[in-house]
Amino acid sequence: MGKTTAQKIFAAHLIDTPTEGVSVLSLDRVFCHEITTPIAINDLVSRGKDRVFDASKIKAVIDHVTPAKDSKTAEQGKTLRDWARRHNIKDFFDVGANGVCHAIFPEKGFVRPGYTVIMGDSHTCTHGAFGAFAAGVGTTDLEVGILKGVCTMRSPDTIRIRVTGELREGVYAKDLILGIIGQLSVNGATDKVIEFAGPVVEKMGMDARMTLCNMAIEAGATCGICYPDMTTVEYLWDFIKDEFPSKEAALADYSKWLPDADAEYWKDIEFNASELEPMVTFNYKPDQVKPVREMEGTPVHQIYIGSCTNGRIEDLRIAASILKGKKISPDVRAIVSPATPKIFAQALDEGIIKIFMDAGFCVTNPTCGACLGMSNGVLAKGESCASTTNRNFNGRMGKGGMVHLMSPATAAATAIDGHITNSPLFKG
Repeated sequence: MGKTTAQKIFAAHLIDTPTEGVSVLSLDRVFCHEITTPIAINDLVSRGKDRVFDASKIKAVIDHVTPAKDSKTAEQGKTLRDWARRHNIKDFFDVGANGVCHAIFPEKGFVRPGYTVIMGDSHTCTHGAFGAFAAGVGTTDLEVGILKGVCTMRSPDTIRIRVTGELREGVYAKDLILGIIGQLSVNGATDKVIEFAGPVVEKMGMDARMTLCNMAIEAGATCGICYPDMTTVEYLWDFIKDEFPSKEAALADYSKWLPDADAEYWKDIEFNASELEPMVTFNYKPDQVKPVREMEGTPVHQIYIGSCTNGRIEDLRIAASILKGKKISPDVRAIVSPATPKIFAQALDEGIIKIFMDAGFCVTNPTCGACLGMSNGVLAKGESCASTTNRNFNGRMGKGGMVHLMSPATAAATAIDGHITNSPLFKG
């Protein structure tokens, strides 16, 4: 019987099968940030096990609250900072050099096809866009990963979603994943891997693929995976060019992670994207989605463009194309946070930052703060936000606040009109 991509990765990293359906895997990367990792660090220290399995395979960043907003977040940052220095972790990104973890780590070339990756963050599934197995884990698994370089995982069942047709103009990866989650439900892929396949995905760049995989967790999936292809190779080439004689050779090597033709899937779903419209969430679950036209006129108080879902340069370009020469509504406030310093610098060079500022946006440094209601855009009770983030749970961006998830295009148009509306890029 053939294997899925995840099954191939598991087989290549398998150390032990302690019980049926459970695999102990070797890890290629352990990613860390200052909110969840200090708990693991402090526990390891208390147990007399303040060690790391391989400092070159651990990457760390301060990104959730940056710069620190109070004494508690300052202590969290200090714990991670001191630990990184203590163990000579070279790839540690402190304030000023830091970016949102699931944007800066791929940008630095830290993820490759066939890798196993864990992090104490639910949206670690983003890195599956490179043909890797990447999963968010709890504190205990993170500790073991840091100490021993292994992680225990359930052997994966896989859902393949073949996206056919063609996305209409003004419809983006964010709309697609919201539509897919709406079909699957928030529990529809629990403990499963989702393989995103088909011609629509094949045409996507890496930014869009990362958006797809980023929100696989919102359908309950452990990981979302896109197949490695020449688009993947092109993105990684500066980091892998000394490993392969040519891009074609790299592609041939990475193709070993493609699923076999006779691989068996838990579910095999076709999703026709041709009639998909821009989508938006309502209420407090990511599967509560509607076409934007059904939410037209719904007032909002804040617009937020950024996060590990939609804070990349492609996202900022799309939003800026709508905002250029326009002003945001006087009834709203708007915030944009480029996801990494490189993206910020690129947006500055391209004039994108000026477009946002001229429109009335507050431009902030790279941070996750607003997405989980910790800083840089927290909502007051009764307020709502048109957001390009990934989660709309009750209180997610502030106690008593409502989050409407949408694409950067929809968010930009909403900022101008002061209420939820389709962007002019969508012709209907």
